[in-house]
Amino acid sequence: MQRVTNPRPRLTQDPHANQREREKSLELAIGREVRQLRKGQSVTIAELASRTGLSVGMLSKLENGTTSASLTTLQTVANALRVPITAFFKGYEEMRGVMHVKAGDGLEVDRVGTRAGHQYHLLGHIVNNSSGVTVEPYLIELKAESDVFPTFQHDGTEFLYMIKGVVDYRHGDDIYRLESGDSLIFDADAPHGPEQLVDLPALYLSVISYPQ
Repeated sequence: MQRVTNPRPRLTQDPHANQREREKSLELAIGREVRQLRKGQSVTIAELASRTGLSVGMLSKLENGTTSASLTTLQTVANALRVPITAFFKGYEEMRGVMHVKAGDGLEVDRVGTRAGHQYHLLGHIVNNSSGVTVEPYLIELKAESDVFPTFQHDGTEFLYMIKGVVDYRHGDDIYRLESGDSLIFDADAPHGPEQLVDLPALYLSVISYPQ
């Protein structure tokens, strides 16, 4: 009687293996950029720890690509090194074309308008080295009459899309009434910003693109 042996189990590919490899590559790329920027400014890892409030061990793991840092941590390090957070991603080719941010996961950041009560939530960023353009989308919320601030000025082009509320928005010498569904695109070098808040709360999307 012929003996039948159990066949070797067939190995199946881990469906999450590629994702884990991409995440590992991203961590290494971010760590490499952080280390190069820090050393380029002649800042020791201890000095960076002092500036950020993060431990030396945490920063060492970040630079070695052995930890997945949150956007909040990366923003803290970027502020300490006086560079945009996008500088940490320029060495990672695969992440240049797409970034998925779930609802409520946007990073609250400080910009000039924060002093006027504006709440800025950074929804992601796209850096394309071939074109030399940085793109930053923000979700901006206005809640109080004191939130008017019509004198923003910065490089690049800005696109606004009104989601909720009504705002009279100034650009240069002109004022545009923005209601739900309206949009406005303009040269951001001219003074601009909310001139009058007609219906609050107001919520709008701001997408800023500028040269690196």
